[in-house]
Amino acid sequence: MHRRNLIKSMLAAPLLGALGASAKAATASDSRKYADFSTAGSGELLRPKRLEKGMTVGLVTPASNVWEDEDIHFAKDVVKSLGFRVKEGQNLYQRTQYLAGPDAARAQDFNAMFADPEVDAVFCLRGGYGTPRILPLLDYDNIRRNPKVLLGYSDITALLNAIYCRSGVMTFHGPIAAQNFTDYTYAEYSKVLVHGERPVPLGTPPPFEGAPGRVERENRITRFTGGRARGRLIGGNLTLMANLIGTPYEPDYRDKILFLEDVGEAPYRVDRMLTQMWLAGHLQKVAGIAFGKFTEASVDGNTFSIEHVLRERCAGLGVPVVRGLMFGHIEDQTVVPVGAMAELDGDAGTLVLRDRVVA
Repeated sequence: MHRRNLIKSMLAAPLLGALGASAKAATASDSRKYADFSTAGSGELLRPKRLEKGMTVGLVTPASNVWEDEDIHFAKDVVKSLGFRVKEGQNLYQRTQYLAGPDAARAQDFNAMFADPEVDAVFCLRGGYGTPRILPLLDYDNIRRNPKVLLGYSDITALLNAIYCRSGVMTFHGPIAAQNFTDYTYAEYSKVLVHGERPVPLGTPPPFEGAPGRVERENRITRFTGGRARGRLIGGNLTLMANLIGTPYEPDYRDKILFLEDVGEAPYRVDRMLTQMWLAGHLQKVAGIAFGKFTEASVDGNTFSIEHVLRERCAGLGVPVVRGLMFGHIEDQTVVPVGAMAELDGDAGTLVLRDRVVA
């Protein structure tokens, strides 16, 4: 079965029932009671506590689950290896097809972790699919009263941006619990979330030992448009940012540094989502764009390249644009704080964190 038809058949029936039930509990219009902290002058942004050994990390699965329970035990061991105690979400082991249990159960675990005074930070087990479905069920006031480090990427992008937008709490696009940290990933995680360094470059490719006839190939920075810009960081996974357009949970794009990555998306699909952002007027508002990695892009037949699509869609914006920073579905990952002030240098190909992001 064609991939798109398969997805339609998988999603149609469950979505209609589950989202209908969710709408009765909390409609999209209900969320408009929350301030939009991503708009300039809308309120003070809150910084969670820096991570310290001995803290308790809440482990949740707000999207999909891993295949086997042993993978959950592996993720717990990863968190423990970082020096933390682990508190499991009540519904951590649930599975409902491609979701980690019903929407209400996933949202309940998430809300409970922020309300629990014993929990110091919240790590996501994995991404997958499902976080947009629980956005109307989250208690954004509770999250603002209890700011904590929230760490994850991919489908977690919807949570990161919705919470920044609706709660005014900085969130963190970075590694999930169900993966080993490389030396690079651990160093990036430490400088942002443990040491709270600033200013600090984000996503600079790891050192490469060159030699005659051997130069870096995998981790290269492409400079599409030069210049410098400052702005607060929004973004993450391109698919999820496109999904948020037109909802009460998308951040204000004006004067922001937009960072984007994706996995398994053909060039025409990347083109489609960037075009949607352009048609919505969002790309014309940003101060700059930092692209990470677009991995496992399926290319079949006559097609533009990812590089061509990114360059063409950003041509004429008049803002700095670079590609190749170390965030995305890759082993070596940086941590990008959503809501933090940063500077993008299109000539140097660097993204520098300027803000204090942990208390």
